[in-house]
Amino acid sequence: MIEELPYHVIEAMLDSLPVEISFVDKDDKVRYFNKNGKRIFPRPRAIIGRKVQDCHPKKSVHIVNKLLEDLKNKKRYFAEFWIDLKDRKVYIRYFAVRDPTGEYLGCLEVTQDITDIQKIKGEKRLLDY
Repeated sequence: MIEELPYHVIEAMLDSLPVEISFVDKDDKVRYFNKNGKRIFPRPRAIIGRKVQDCHPKKSVHIVNKLLEDLKNKKRYFAEFWIDLKDRKVYIRYFAVRDPTGEYLGCLEVTQDITDIQKIKGEKRLLDY
């Protein structure tokens, strides 16, 4: 259960995450993206309200449409892929967002630079100061 929080607190929480988040609603319109400081894929404010298909190269729109269709129809609950971008490894995940009754509300895209995470070895059980 979540206690009601002011919008500015929720926005600050999402902006402090080390991932990029974008939300596309059930009508395929971009409704939100966080303002993570060092974005891998910069987003201009002008994309808010636009169809997500208009934010991708024409050659990949058929894949975007298929993914959204599969999320909406419960053929997929998430999808993931990773790419090499310059000297970084970028992990991109898409999650269906549903209400408690299972109704599709939209798609959450989460993008993260995992280059340094892939270098982790062993354990670190205590915080260093």
